Amino acid sequence: MCRPVTLIIVVSFALLAAFGLGGGWYFSNPTISEDTMKKAKNHTNGVFVNSEPTTMMKPGTYWDTIYRYLFRGGNERTPKQPLPVVSARDSLQGTASAAARFVWLGHSSVLLELGGKRVLIDPVFSERASFFSWMGPKRFQPAPLQAQDLPALDAVLISHDHYDHLDKATVIELAGKSASFHVPLGVGAVLKDWGIPDTKIVEYAWWDEHDVSGMTVVAVPARHFSGRGLFDRNKTLWCSWVVLAGNGRVFHSGDTGMTAQFREIGEKYGPFDLAFIKIAAYNENWPDIHLTPEQAIEAAKMLGGKTLVPIHWGTFDLGLHSWHEPIERLIKAAEQKKSRIITPKMGELVDPEKYESVFWWRD
Repeated sequence: MCRPVTLIIVVSFALLAAFGLGGGWYFSNPTISEDTMKKAKNHTNGVFVNSEPTTMMKPGTYWDTIYRYLFRGGNERTPKQPLPVVSARDSLQGTASAAARFVWLGHSSVLLELGGKRVLIDPVFSERASFFSWMGPKRFQPAPLQAQDLPALDAVLISHDHYDHLDKATVIELAGKSASFHVPLGVGAVLKDWGIPDTKIVEYAWWDEHDVSGMTVVAVPARHFSGRGLFDRNKTLWCSWVVLAGNGRVFHSGDTGMTAQFREIGEKYGPFDLAFIKIAAYNENWPDIHLTPEQAIEAAKMLGGKTLVPIHWGTFDLGLHSWHEPIERLIKAAEQKKSRIITPKMGELVDPEKYESVFWWRD
């Protein structure tokens, strides 16, 4: 049995990971060159910073948050039974669609087809979003697809290095599937450490653009932070993503809090046909780094998002609210603001022009 102090340390870092705060033991951080960091205007004193003053967690709330996570929090933080999941594997054979189609794979993982290209964003297929294989946030049910089920990919996009967005096992499994990996500054060193060839990695500062055989990928600002361990807080960059092909325009938030830069992104690259925006893991103790459902609706309007697709929910217990609270709040806010949202089941292939949402989680 662990000694009490050891147990406290293990629980503390597992909980940091659970809250999306970059917890977990990762002592051998890959070396990131100074030349790489100098590419970013928001890199100062050895770390990256947000464009707006940002509080990661309110002072004096850490231990209270751990107590609430262990012993209190909201009711029904995990579903009482497995959620409905379908598989689009057979529908993904052949050429990718020119018009936008997508599959939500749970949490922030999205397989996007646009302009005849296939892009996989923030893929996490492992059972746990944690450094530990035996501890930390566990999926409510297995991912609807695994790497071996996917067709060839033109690009994998990763928004930042937190465990619920950058999964080592998944990245390694995708090494032979994807033509390229697109990451914020510094994350490329992590992928190289895992065996991804340097020739396949493209690193971005905010506002950098890269052409992928006629499809444009853009890293745009987000209000968040990074870190996978004890000593690497904000040593790598975080971002949201914009994907452009033909007349199609898609936004993916990754992890972010509310930021005035949504409007700037919308003015430069919008309006967006689809806006994949996070809606869960919010709390009053960390108000600047995770959007609430109501803020997600506001963000979509600032971006010029014609259709909002909620992500970062329904997969892991990463907050103190019930697992279904975010989507119910989103629906209420969307009705009030007359916003269009799509709420597909995990694993479902969606044509946004034809899709009509059903409230599948209520069953």
